[in-house]
Amino acid sequence: MTVSEIDAIRHLLLAQPRPTDPAARRERMNSFGRRYALPADVSVTAADAGGVPAEWTVTPGADPNRVLIFLHGGGYMAGSLDSHRHVVAQAGREAQARTLALDYRLTPEHPFPAALDDALAGYRFVIERGVAPRRIVLSGESAGGGLALATLLRLREAGEPLPGCVWLSSPWVDLTLSGDSLITKAAVDPLIQKPYLAELARAYLNSADPHDPLISPLYADLRGLPPMLIQVGSSETLLDDAVRLAGAAGGADVSVTLRIWPEMIHAWHLFYPQLAAGRAALAEVGRFVDTCINYAGERR
Repeated sequence: MTVSEIDAIRHLLLAQPRPTDPAARRERMNSFGRRYALPADVSVTAADAGGVPAEWTVTPGADPNRVLIFLHGGGYMAGSLDSHRHVVAQAGREAQARTLALDYRLTPEHPFPAALDDALAGYRFVIERGVAPRRIVLSGESAGGGLALATLLRLREAGEPLPGCVWLSSPWVDLTLSGDSLITKAAVDPLIQKPYLAELARAYLNSADPHDPLISPLYADLRGLPPMLIQVGSSETLLDDAVRLAGAAGGADVSVTLRIWPEMIHAWHLFYPQLAAGRAALAEVGRFVDTCINYAGERR
């Protein structure tokens, strides 16, 4: 990683200020994804995942019995299949897995628990197709990271099988917004600021309690959850969400790996085609997934 690479990303983000209208915000986020064309060897297939619009991506060498389920970021208000298709495909390539990206319902039209219901439906869709739970990776970025954890909590509560491992990038897991880094990192994060998160939280909560573990998994009992890889940038306001989550997971006897990437900003993986640290972070995901699945006795 060179400083010039991350500076170019900062410039890109600052040159396109975030709109206030939800539809315009969604288009802005989709435009970032459209910057990067998919490699020609990526196969993309639309799917109906238990009533949730979804998309399979497959790269050469992917194990058909290994599936990475991805929940995009966007603060529960933006993000889509279009915005994250390129990064999902690359994560699948590194993990040697098929990927299923879920186009879950967004706020303000669909507040909590709509997105969580969709994430559960998508996971169950994969299970119903005969994929062994231990060969499933549940993953999420930002709000999608919190959603992935909430999905695990619902599965555990229902006594359903949990996935083999979890990958969380820049996770937003505390909608009470109590992390110190929301203030201490505000000057260096070009993407996420506390007033913006407060607006997103209000739209998602719709009068629900922000301390509810299904909304803010930081406050959950995490015992019994599968191994986690948590990746976060040192220059993002959600740094403390990731650090506190890793501490809570470790304290609950969950196998957890926390990686703080120097100089990286929120959701830097999205810009991996022009960011060496993004490519390295995704390669780390591949190694983590392979280790988890091999540890479970699934070496091919």
